[in-house]
Amino acid sequence: MKKIIFPKPLKKGSKIAVISPAGAVDITQLEKGIEMIKNIGFEPVLGEHLYTKYSNGYNYAGTEEERIKDINWALNDKDISAIWASRGGYGCQHLVQHLKLKNFTENPKWYIGYSDNTVIQSYLLKKGFASIHGQTIKTSSFGVTDESYDLVFDILKGKSPEYALKPHQFNKTGNIEGELVGGNLALIYALLGTKYSFDFKDKILFIEDIGENFYALDRMIMTLELAGVFNKIKGLIIGGMTNMGDEKENKSYEESFDEFAYKLISDRISKYKFPAVFGFPNGHIKDNRPLIIGGTVKMKVETKVKIEF
Repeated sequence: MKKIIFPKPLKKGSKIAVISPAGAVDITQLEKGIEMIKNIGFEPVLGEHLYTKYSNGYNYAGTEEERIKDINWALNDKDISAIWASRGGYGCQHLVQHLKLKNFTENPKWYIGYSDNTVIQSYLLKKGFASIHGQTIKTSSFGVTDESYDLVFDILKGKSPEYALKPHQFNKTGNIEGELVGGNLALIYALLGTKYSFDFKDKILFIEDIGENFYALDRMIMTLELAGVFNKIKGLIIGGMTNMGDEKENKSYEESFDEFAYKLISDRISKYKFPAVFGFPNGHIKDNRPLIIGGTVKMKVETKVKIEF
């Protein structure tokens, strides 16, 4: 098995590139997050097209060429120690064929983000590099917990996360260890069948999502089953499932962990023997605790649940 490379811990004064690889953002949406980077003792360096807007059926943060230029600058600039995505949305699939890692391989750096950034994180893992599935900069303006960011900074400083969770009625017990893959379910689904898809063999899979109709959620889970993913993985962690179904009909629409969405997933995986954890606090939710994609996870699911890197 390929040894996964972890970037070096950041030091006071280390530079963090802030880029917009997908959707457009406004300055006001990033002010708080950028200030948090400064307050912790790091130096934010803004991508040239961080605030660029380009409308082409969706409000992108620049043309494909502009966004490709920014991400390749951030990946390869020797003075940059980490890369923090401003937001997700849609657009990272435009970039993945054009990523360059010439200098990155000599100076690996953390890539931080979630949602559409799952595409970039899958690419990096295929190349042997870990990344952080955690809050983007924009979400700091949405009232997310400070701890969501504090824990990201802890990882940047070299600390490995540990989580103790409450039991859940849909949990499947077991005690395993394996490499973590995954992220946003819609993007995992979108990458299936491409050379950029995660390798699921003997891995622990994490999934989360937002704004999907229940039939669409079921379709994605069914596709994972039909692709043989559930026969390959050693364990499953299910994070946030929010704004699911019809807002007018779903009483749990605003909940972080939609119980009907969970039941759909639970029913689909019931015949498999791998352990599963429901209700992990990561995803499009206010309390988004970071995970390390490519990290080795010890997953203990009994009366008490522990997730340790």
